[in-house]
Amino acid sequence: MSHSAVASQDHGTEHSKFELFVQIAMLLAVITGIEIVTVYLPFSHTALVTILMLSSTVKFLFVIFIFMHLRWDKPFCTVLFFIGMVLAGFTMWALLQVFSAQASIPLSSL
Repeated sequence: MSHSAVASQDHGTEHSKFELFVQIAMLLAVITGIEIVTVYLPFSHTALVTILMLSSTVKFLFVIFIFMHLRWDKPFCTVLFFIGMVLAGFTMWALLQVFSAQASIPLSSL
């Protein structure tokens, strides 16, 4: 295969990735619009939080796999990313437990 054929294939791949990025960006904008409209609809608090959490999770996964290029990285990099996410999540949970409102109530003096 000649050098020009390889270069044209690389250019085609970059062009298709650009189209994918634009499509995903439009999809993320639509999901964000749905989230904004959802806040003003008469849903129960539980349903509203569930809908917003699910849509935020979908947007997060699109961003990390497409815009952070995890889709095209080695699986090891993806595993390392999620290990870091889990550790950060547990750290955040532990800090919220340590510094919660219940923990800030002074002990009664006897």
